Amino acid sequence: MKPKLWLAIPLIVLAFFLAAVGWRLSSPPNPTVKSRLIGQPLPEFALAAAVPGKPALTSADLKAGEPRLLNLFASWCVPCIAEAPVLVDLRRRGVVIDAIAIRDGPADIARFLADHGDPFARIGTDPQSQVQMALGSSGVPESFIVDGRGVIRYQHIGPVMPQDVPTILAQWEQAK
Repeated sequence: MKPKLWLAIPLIVLAFFLAAVGWRLSSPPNPTVKSRLIGQPLPEFALAAAVPGKPALTSADLKAGEPRLLNLFASWCVPCIAEAPVLVDLRRRGVVIDAIAIRDGPADIARFLADHGDPFARIGTDPQSQVQMALGSSGVPESFIVDGRGVIRYQHIGPVMPQDVPTILAQWEQAK
């Protein structure tokens, strides 16, 4: 009987392995990385203007008394192209939007804005992603609603799409 027991051990190990894999596939971990800064003041920063003719962006600009949507984008980012018309629509609805261009050059940013619309009041350039990392951002596009005192109230990871507009507007109103 002992030799038959040794033959069953690989089958038992395989069964445990398959059960573990099946469990993990049925309940994957949440891949969303949320900023730990929600409810906290923005980190201090002063970014140079990303394109000529558009004001630079500093953390002080985001403490001007009214809420703002801070959008992190890049001209090389395909999802940023998808969200561009939605941001233009939000701007038409009165949402003040500032931006940080991540690892991008002035000519590429200007071309992006000309091709896809420019909803931004100010655009700062973050060539080394230092401000992006300080914000706890996981990539582009990503948006934050900042209240008039410079406190982060909401984070939206990924492109802002039409179905996200009600949530963005509700969070905007709550930040007032």
